[in-house]
Amino acid sequence: MISSSDLLLIVDVQPDFMPGGALPVPEGDAVLPVINRLQPFFPMIAATQDWHPADHSSFASQHPGRSPFETVTLEYGEQVLWPDHCIQGTPGAALHPALETDRIELVLRKGFRRTIDSYSAFRENDRKTQTGLHGYLQERGVKRVFIAGLARGYCTDFSAEDAAELGYDVVLIVDACRGITPEATAAGTDRLRARGVQFVPSAAF
Repeated sequence: MISSSDLLLIVDVQPDFMPGGALPVPEGDAVLPVINRLQPFFPMIAATQDWHPADHSSFASQHPGRSPFETVTLEYGEQVLWPDHCIQGTPGAALHPALETDRIELVLRKGFRRTIDSYSAFRENDRKTQTGLHGYLQERGVKRVFIAGLARGYCTDFSAEDAAELGYDVVLIVDACRGITPEATAAGTDRLRARGVQFVPSAAF
């Protein structure tokens, strides 16, 4: 099933997105054993890391009178406000200590520009600012991208959607991901199916 032009993209597997973290994804820690088991199947692995300055514009704390999960309009459009999370240099922003990292060739940090949030591994929420991942994958000859990590409806799904738009074959590993809410996951699934993204369980490997 896996070929030499396949890459596993591990999205935002960080303590702040785990139960007990600053922005917990329900059962987020359940992805760790699945992702670790899958890694030996892949010839290439990359990971992303949410990496925000403490005064990031997507934090509700930067908007007096506003609460997490409300929306505001920023220069590039509508933006969900989040609890402060994945602040640069903090333990919550590190790759999770239980994530095996020896075979990860690239760790791409995103969301470090104060005025732009970044869900996708390929471009930021203004939909213009590139992260450089596409160029890296092109240089490596990647044809197909397998997505795992956190969280459905947001970073995993935006990454998958952009990868499909850029011409990659995209596969989302269902049980190697978790969503913030069932509603966000369902909406993401509809968007990704429309883009031709495939959904497979880890048992397929």
